[in-house]
Amino acid sequence: MFFILGISVSVFLEFLLLIKKNKSRADKILVIWLLLIFLHQLLNYLLHNEELFKYPHFLGVEFPMPVLHGVLLYFYVAEITGKRFKNVWVVLIHLLPAASLIVLAIPFYLLSGAEKIYIFQHNGIGYEWFVLYTVILVFVSGLFYTVWSLILIQQHQKNIQQRLSNTDKKELQWLRYLSISLGIIWVLTIFFDYSIIFSAVVVLVLFIGFFGINQLGIFNTSNLDETDGYDFKDGSEKESVSDISSKRYAKSGLSKEMADQIYTNLNKLMTDESPYKNYDLPLADLAKRLKVHPNHLSQVINEKEQKNFYYYINSLRIKEFIRLASDKESKKYTLLSLAYDCGFNSKSTFNKHFKEYTGKTPTDYFKA
Repeated sequence: MFFILGISVSVFLEFLLLIKKNKSRADKILVIWLLLIFLHQLLNYLLHNEELFKYPHFLGVEFPMPVLHGVLLYFYVAEITGKRFKNVWVVLIHLLPAASLIVLAIPFYLLSGAEKIYIFQHNGIGYEWFVLYTVILVFVSGLFYTVWSLILIQQHQKNIQQRLSNTDKKELQWLRYLSISLGIIWVLTIFFDYSIIFSAVVVLVLFIGFFGINQLGIFNTSNLDETDGYDFKDGSEKESVSDISSKRYAKSGLSKEMADQIYTNLNKLMTDESPYKNYDLPLADLAKRLKVHPNHLSQVINEKEQKNFYYYINSLRIKEFIRLASDKESKKYTLLSLAYDCGFNSKSTFNKHFKEYTGKTPTDYFKA
């Protein structure tokens, strides 16, 4: 019954995506992936109920499917994080492992139905080498694409911190968990039988459905891979603060005098107008107000403050919060309401930055 649930949810999610208007490329990849998940679950359910033996020409259809899950996860992550493939040959290269399984299984596909059934009923007798190759390939490729997907997500998180002051719900934590979950399934393939593995797949499908419908709007919004900011042509957004140095910006065209002037104007703007109180303030908007190129502003903040844009803006919010909370006139307000006034839009984000800035929780800080 549990497997039927997974199959049913896959069909339901597939339907939601198919009727969605203005589907993005990421949506289309997810459509293909959910279809693959549905077919894979269905074939294995029928196989282990021996219903598939009534139609032996379908035996072996599922051979390349386990390998394709990792590939499609990676394609999906790459699309959402803006690392889309522009060359069809790159896509084809990623499909080679799955293609190898089809090619190697040609002798099996040419067998009669009765012979195929016999092999399946006797644990792949005569094709032990193929079974071993499949297990190794599924495990290695699965973990490879899981790790690669996690690397892309990590890079994405660094990127958005260079241009956004609020990254809530934009850091793709759900996609990180999805990638890790799929990686766990690859590990399960080594140690457990199909019932455990496909139970985990059902959980994975439910995970996609939960985040898609209740939190992320995968099935009813437009694009998930919006950049929400300026196009950094020099690639400076791809580095952490520790990687950014004067040498990196040597060719940016920004002189020391220009950098000093931008920094002076930036401090004046922050003091006079407090734009950081806009919880969704992006670097591009701030650069526009200062009439400078976003790359130059990013460079100045990184070099002068030793922080990226995200941490710079949130440190200003914490400073303003401490100033307000220390004022006797503010005692009638809750700490959280003051935090919201300073530009935070969630308690968890505020607490995280306050602890990073002061080393204490807000309550402990004001008790001291």
